Amino acid sequence: MAGPSGAAPAQGSDSPPRPRPLARADYPVFHTITTRWADNDAYGHVNNVVYYSWFDTAVNAYLIRQGALDIHHGETIGLVIETQCNYFAPLAFPQTVEAGIRVARMGTSSVRYEVGLFAEGAEQTAACGHFVHVYVGRDDRRPKALPEALQAALAPLLVRGSH
Repeated sequence: MAGPSGAAPAQGSDSPPRPRPLARADYPVFHTITTRWADNDAYGHVNNVVYYSWFDTAVNAYLIRQGALDIHHGETIGLVIETQCNYFAPLAFPQTVEAGIRVARMGTSSVRYEVGLFAEGAEQTAACGHFVHVYVGRDDRRPKALPEALQAALAPLLVRGSH
């Protein structure tokens, strides 16, 4: 059985579980991203650093649409303190990517977002990963409690029983 990260336990080994692709059904909301010519690298597929940009794009677009993030005037901003990604299948230009978003953990001032990147219409992730935002005051950069609007926007994305 897969754990919250989608990884299956390694059989007969002390090594960590091997990451596996996740299903479309594992994500409650999606954001569509169109690849760009500049996203491809010399090997003909999207460069790994672009995936992290897509994570930010998908989550922040969702928060803006929900009225939970004002990137210009909001008093609270999210700073990334941790990020990780596993790659399972290549993505390339020209292609449409569908980014699934969920929340694995919501603390007092931090959120662990998990994002799955799917080729358009695919049932399994081409890549999936996470990042953790710590929410701080825009001016003082000190941790702040999650604003109510943010909590309300994230509640439907929270994966029950996750870590």
